[in-house]
Amino acid sequence: MIEIDTEIDYAKVNQYWEDATPSILGPYMMDDFGFPARAGNFRFQAESRIVERLTSDVKQDGAVLDLGSGIGTWAESFAQRFAQVTAVEGSRTLFDSLQKRAAPYSNLRTVHGDVMTFEPDAKYDLIFLGGLLMYLDEKDLTALLLKLAKCLEPGGIILCRESTVRDDALSLRGDYQVNYRTVSDYQRLFGQSGLSANPVERNEPYVLIEMASELVEKWQKAVPPRFQALQAIGHLTYFGLRGGYPWVTRLPKALGIAFPKLENHFFTLAAAES
Repeated sequence: MIEIDTEIDYAKVNQYWEDATPSILGPYMMDDFGFPARAGNFRFQAESRIVERLTSDVKQDGAVLDLGSGIGTWAESFAQRFAQVTAVEGSRTLFDSLQKRAAPYSNLRTVHGDVMTFEPDAKYDLIFLGGLLMYLDEKDLTALLLKLAKCLEPGGIILCRESTVRDDALSLRGDYQVNYRTVSDYQRLFGQSGLSANPVERNEPYVLIEMASELVEKWQKAVPPRFQALQAIGHLTYFGLRGGYPWVTRLPKALGIAFPKLENHFFTLAAAES
């Protein structure tokens, strides 16, 4: 484990996403496990139901900012629900897919640029960060949230979806650089940015796919590559766990097992009361 305050090499983060596969599996980091494409579709659709519930009070004639839009699956979903959507993506590879997805929607504006240097030119009723904060150091995370909080309409919210760990924060350095924080870490940082997180909800669809991913990883470590039959094992693992959803995601906790290693949570942020 590396201390959480070690600095992220943003050049490496950017390169990682430039090399990402622009598919339903790639931005979800579900490649290389042998999963079928429908695994990515399942996760997005299941998460969409959570997001729709958490944003049900956002007015439909409002404006949405989607930072770090990836291939645009969330931006498209928001364009179908809200009057105006601005989607910002820094990876040229993913941005090209975002543009194609956005083409049918006159209310969906795409911006190719760094999310940290993007300067909002409007007020928003909803700002969506779908797995962005874990790629930022604490000072940059706080600076971004302070900037975004000023762009919220009265009563507006920032909705974050971030991968988390249970106990000790974990930083990965190398070709893939990320800060995995605990829920309490995020709540502390939100407070420092003048925001409060209520409610906080575990992302069960993410947990299901992470369970499948970690099981396949164990298989890969135990079995020589020529015998792995990854596509067959990936399909079998996914469909086996999918058949027990959602109760299967609750089983490890009921048994007192810390599995999977990574979780994910939705944080609904609003201006903290004075």
